[in-house]
Amino acid sequence: MRAWFFPPRPDRWLVDDPRERRLIRVELLIVFAITLGLTGLSSLLSLVDSLLQPVALSQQTVAINVPQADLGVLDLLKQLVGVIRLTAWGALGVYLLYRAGFTLAAIGLDASRKMWDALGGLGLAALIGIPGLGFYLLAYGLGINLAVAPTTLNDAWWRPVVLVLLAIGNAWAEEALVVGYLITRLRQLGQSENRSLVVAAVLRGSYHLYQGFGGFLGNVLMGLVFGRVWQRTNRLWPLVIAHALIDVVAFVGYAALRDEVSWLP
Repeated sequence: MRAWFFPPRPDRWLVDDPRERRLIRVELLIVFAITLGLTGLSSLLSLVDSLLQPVALSQQTVAINVPQADLGVLDLLKQLVGVIRLTAWGALGVYLLYRAGFTLAAIGLDASRKMWDALGGLGLAALIGIPGLGFYLLAYGLGINLAVAPTTLNDAWWRPVVLVLLAIGNAWAEEALVVGYLITRLRQLGQSENRSLVVAAVLRGSYHLYQGFGGFLGNVLMGLVFGRVWQRTNRLWPLVIAHALIDVVAFVGYAALRDEVSWLP
């Protein structure tokens, strides 16, 4: 158990050259300034705006996947552009690591362990998804979270397909950037495994602040679990699979049940 709570940092990728270390820091700043770091700042401002409203957080609603155009075909195309953007964000992190000498196997994105990755993804989805729903309902009941509507997309034929693609895009972008890319770069800068894990988890929580304090805390906890699993197993696919499954259930399930059950906020 000690190895899980206090894992040693793999020093084979440690960068000693001062110039290279500066370039890595600049790269981190640029990458997250145009991707999830900027999203985190925007999310923080959204939370501040919600707190300044004359009603409690639990009396406000925030939607994740919303219509982007009035005309159905344009809405579909704009949703697909969002999927492409998420895919490109994740690919950017993987590409930069590849250019720096990391193979896909070095960050756990090779296809050498398909069955293990799939089963690990299913297990992680159950471990995080079921308690995560309970935590959200608790946070909402305590008044520290907004009511989160995973989707307000119109009931079009393409809605389930788009929601699945958006779930996969979210999973790929977040796990590739916040776990595979960020923690690897922090390792190169000599940060300990625990410090790198906390930084990645807080970043993950930051771009969910628009949901409220419950959304932040829940995603920090998810980040701690996911990041540590990657640090110990060096497999990124289980995280992507688990995250995609959680989001698919949330997005598609909500669209199917929102008018059928009374306990969903």
